[in-house]
Amino acid sequence: MFVVDTNILVYAADRHAIEHDECRRQLLEWRRQPAAWHLTWGIIYEFIRISTHPKVFRNPFSLANAWEFVQAALSSPSLSMLVETERHALVASEVFSQLPAISGNLTFDAHTAILMKEHGVKTIYTRDTDFHRFPFLSVIDPLQK
Repeated sequence: MFVVDTNILVYAADRHAIEHDECRRQLLEWRRQPAAWHLTWGIIYEFIRISTHPKVFRNPFSLANAWEFVQAALSSPSLSMLVETERHALVASEVFSQLPAISGNLTFDAHTAILMKEHGVKTIYTRDTDFHRFPFLSVIDPLQK
C-alpha cells in the first residue's frame, strides 16, 4: 500500500518533463497492478491546479483534459481514495504536536501525511523532499534508483 503524490502525476502527464517517461511508466504499472495504491482528493485537485496553470505547465491542459487524466487513474481497480474518518482530528492533533513547525504550504503535505497515518499507509512515492519531515512515512523518489 502506498500513496502517489501530485508531482508524480504531473510528470506522468507532462510530455515535456524530463521525468515524464519514468513517471508515466510507473503510473501505468500501478494502474494495472492488483496491489492497493492510493490517492487523496487533495492530490487530485492539486494535480488539476498545476496541470491547468499556464505559468506552471508549458502547454497547460484544459480542465476537460486534466479531468480525463484523473479519470484514467480513478479507473484502476486497485486504486482507493484516502478520506478523512472520525479519527482525523485526533490524528491531526498528534501529528501537529509532534511537528509544531508545520506552516504555510507544508500544511498541504501534512494533510496527505495525516491521511496516510490515519489509514495505516506508510509509503509515499514523491519527488517532494518535504515529506521527509514526517518521521512516520517512508518516502520513495521513483527516479532515484
